[in-house]
Amino acid sequence: MGTPAHVVTDVVYAGAIAGDADERSAQLLASAAILVVDDEPGMRNFLQRALGTRCALLELADSAEAGEALRKRYHFDLMIVDIRLPGRTGVDWMRELREQGTHADVIFMTAYADLDVAIAALRVGACDFVLKPFRVEQMLTSVRRCLMHRQMQRENFLLRRQVDTDVPMRGIIGENEKIREIERLIARVAPAGSTVLIEGETGSGKELVARAIHEASGRRGPFVAVNCGSISPDLLESELFGHTRGAFTGAQSARDGLFSYAHNGTVFLDEIGEMPLVMQAKLLRVLEQRTVRPVGSDREAPVDCRVIAATNRDLEATVREGGFREDLYYRLNVLSLTMPPLRERIDDIPMLAEYFSSSIAAEMGVEPIPFDHNDLIALQRYEWPGNVRELKNVIERSLLLGKFPADCFRNSTAEGDNPLENMGRSGVQAGWTLAEMEKRYMLSMLESAGGNKSETARRLGVSRKTLERKLHAWHKQDTAEV
Repeated sequence: MGTPAHVVTDVVYAGAIAGDADERSAQLLASAAILVVDDEPGMRNFLQRALGTRCALLELADSAEAGEALRKRYHFDLMIVDIRLPGRTGVDWMRELREQGTHADVIFMTAYADLDVAIAALRVGACDFVLKPFRVEQMLTSVRRCLMHRQMQRENFLLRRQVDTDVPMRGIIGENEKIREIERLIARVAPAGSTVLIEGETGSGKELVARAIHEASGRRGPFVAVNCGSISPDLLESELFGHTRGAFTGAQSARDGLFSYAHNGTVFLDEIGEMPLVMQAKLLRVLEQRTVRPVGSDREAPVDCRVIAATNRDLEATVREGGFREDLYYRLNVLSLTMPPLRERIDDIPMLAEYFSSSIAAEMGVEPIPFDHNDLIALQRYEWPGNVRELKNVIERSLLLGKFPADCFRNSTAEGDNPLENMGRSGVQAGWTLAEMEKRYMLSMLESAGGNKSETARRLGVSRKTLERKLHAWHKQDTAEV
């Protein structure tokens, strides 16, 4: 009797999942930094041969003191420590590190199967416990398991922080010349590790640009976003740098900070202009020393993460007024990107509206709402004080109501200012797409300007090059249809 088909399918599926996990753990090991601390030269040599070619960095030490010196120089993802070390034991050393706010995962090794010692090791946060002598595969299994556990903890922590966060669209949408220049700058700055300062009005897409820089950078770590204006000044230092147990009222246990979670990744400090002056001095030290000191600790731990900051303030003016440190401003402003407000890229509005309409409708499980030419006129005449974020909210509100909400544009320009009004309803087809509306609108503007492309581009708020590119594309499309 043959095996049921569903059983075969389940076995194949389970095998695929296991294969993916094995591949992921191998990738984590290949990028990991590991510290081995053992007083036996033979054991250090054994682990050197077993792990040296499989991980990114392997350092060896013969005592807790030597290991501590290496730990101050490098960031280690995992520590493999013998319990019985000369002088300070491995358990005592780990207990001291935990009390100082350091949370590096550790695998303890020992040749003595003592239950009390094993319990003490687990109490100081041991990830695993390996008895000597052991085979290479035993240690590799333990290392991979610990690295996977650490990665899952890291991802879960970051996902919990993002639950209530409005995640921006994944790609930068727009053909406006200013947006194209932003994209060119992102491509140039992404591979470098330099700090970047992104300026622009609220809702203009600063975090979107920061994420694009991170994703194009090739950095293996996560993107961690922090809104400096939404966290209490009393808690901001602990949030960023971590704290030890008992460092302040309510600190019942030690905890890593966001800079530690962002190791090998990017920290995005949004609304940096809201950061208190005391914290600005501490942030400057982190940027210069590449180390963080948890609240309540007298030890510093190395970190490797890129910092991108953003503000809707004029930071240069804030520096002159004494509200922002001048040295931190110049340290952050290695390269400055300025996001244009939506009112300066109105040619991108139809494209953005169409994107939001289709993507949000798919999330809500409803049909996208078709926009007629009057809707497009309203969208492009509105001032958009809330920028792209406000546009997204308007589209979402339209989908919820089942119609385009005309009351969203109370501060639009006066009637008759837009030449598309002169086209009249008789010249518009109900089935036109937003792209067709954009085409008619821009051609109408060109006609009202007497065919002057430079004047048309000025009225539209776009470059002449952008206008000419669109005219060329429309000409090719009309020719092909003929």
